[in-house]
Formats: sequence, C-alpha cells, structure tokens
Amino acid sequence: MKTIAFFNNKGGVGKTSLVYHLAWMYAEMGQRVIAADLDPQSNLTSMCLSENRLEELWPDEHHPYTIKGMIDPILRGLGDVSNDIHIEQVDINFGLITGDLGLSKFEDKLSEQWPKCSDGDESAFRVLSAFYRILHNAAQDFETDLVLIDVGPNLGAINRSAIIAADYIVIPLAPDLYSIQGLQNLGPTIQNWRKQWKERILKNPEDSLILPKGNIEPVGYIVLQHAIHQNKPVKAYEKWIRRIPAQYRNHVLDEPEKSTISVEEDNHCLAMIKHYRSLMPMAMEVKKPLFHLKPADGAIGSHMQAVHQCYSDFEILANKIRERCFSGLSLSTQ
Repeated sequence: MKTIAFFNNKGGVGKTSLVYHLAWMYAEMGQRVIAADLDPQSNLTSMCLSENRLEELWPDEHHPYTIKGMIDPILRGLGDVSNDIHIEQVDINFGLITGDLGLSKFEDKLSEQWPKCSDGDESAFRVLSAFYRILHNAAQDFETDLVLIDVGPNLGAINRSAIIAADYIVIPLAPDLYSIQGLQNLGPTIQNWRKQWKERILKNPEDSLILPKGNIEPVGYIVLQHAIHQNKPVKAYEKWIRRIPAQYRNHVLDEPEKSTISVEEDNHCLAMIKHYRSLMPMAMEVKKPLFHLKPADGAIGSHMQAVHQCYSDFEILANKIRERCFSGLSLSTQ
C-alpha cells in the first residue's frame, strides 16, 4: 500500500479538489483507489456524495460508517479501532473513507498521546496509528495499493497523525504571498513530524502492532493558476510563481536555494493546473469531476474544450505522481 497525502496549512489552494479529481482519474485508468477524508470539515465527502446519502451517513446519533465511527471505540475509551471498515463505493474503482465533522473531537486525545509514545506506552501508539491502521485494512478490503489522503489546512494533532500515515506528500500551492509564507511553516513542520515519529517508533513495545513508517517523502508541488493569459500566469501572480522553486527547496527539502530556476524547469513542480472556474459550478451540481462533464450538463462550446483539456491535465498529473511513487509504473487510458 502506498499512501499519498495532499497537504498545505493554507486553505483555498485546491487540495480537496485535487484529491477528488485524481481519485476519479485513477479510477478511469482502471486503478482501484481509496480517497480518505481525514479533514473534519468533510469537504471531500460532500463533493463525492449526494445530500440524501450524507443524511444517511450522518444521523443524529452514532455514525458507524464514517471515519469517526471507526475510531469511536478509542474516543470512548472502550477499545481499539473498529473491525468494521466501511468503504463508500463512489465508482467501481473508487472507494471513499467518509469524513465526519465529529472527527474534531479526536484532536485532544491525539495531542495527549503524542508525548506518551516517548515512554513506550502501547495505548498511545494505538491511538496515534489509528488512521494508518484503518487505511491499511481498507486497502486490503478494497484490493488496492493506492490511498489518497485529504486533510484540513492546519498544523494540528489530527493532521500530524494523518501525515505520519503518509508514505508521500504532495503540496498544492497558489501563486500568492500566503503560499510562500506557508511553505516556511509547512516544510520545517513536516521535517519535525518525520523526525519525532521515527524516534518514537523505536520505543513501540508491541511488535505485532502495524505502525506507519512516517517517511512522508515529498513528491513535489502543484500550482493552482487563478488566472492565465495566452497560456501564461497574469502579471499579478508571476512574481510569486518565480519564488516557489527556491522556497520549496529551502523549506521543504532543506536544500540550498536555486534562485535562477523557473517553475517550468523545476522537476519538483508536478503541474500547473488551471482553475477551470466556469466549470466548477456545473460539476458540483451533477456530482461529477470536471473532465466527466457532458453537453447535457451545460458544458457546450468552449466549455467542452476546457473539459478535454482538464482530462489531459489530470491524466498527465496522475501518471506523474504514480511514476514517482511506484518506481516508474505508468498508467494510460489509451
């Protein structure tokens, strides 16, 4: 199983939309994939499912078919993660670990258990590895080797537990000052989480407990283009785009800056994705990815051209991520 987290502590950079569209693209390619909604805001879940289905999954009482239901025994102090792992089938090849607004209740317990791992406390390791073990079991049940993880835009304990469950990390960025500043916080935080978890797992007292390795290897970054003109970013964003390669190397990879390299030349840049602003309301209305829109959905004329371009963009991106995480294995819909 390979777990890939999409993470930025700044919101509005297209993180959830990327997970959603990449999961659909992998499914289109014939790759079975699970998308895990580990963000208490549950935006990925609401993108995937109808309101009627959400009402069924989120009744007034217990939520056994969501991520919160799966960790509920831990929250209540009654045991370990649930043995009943629910995978919501969005498509034949696309499974979803459904999110839950109640997941925010897990934050305090995760914070409390983090220092206890240093003392070799087995129960602390069970709490902190809960997400990983749920994903591990879900991947076995769904017969997939690929899990995409969506998390919220913060550096809290829930995200720390989700990120240490990731083999790889992809960082979505916007061409603005906030993303540049965010990298300066994000990079060192990821490095610290990796280092601290590696130190802790050496003190795990129970060899049979399945724990994440906490590699959190950076795959690269994706730039969300808010606006373009003649296939180039508008001037307002150009100065921020020029700064991204050096900032990424310095703060995420802890390497010397190479100030002369451009985003287009940077092998750490996985893609520059257009915003596709006019298509998004259509896609949200019909609960489809952008590249599945049809004329019957309202995508006519230039919109259909954008749909085809979007398909090509995500196909290239999906293959690039897959190649970097699976040692050169490429997928194709051709």
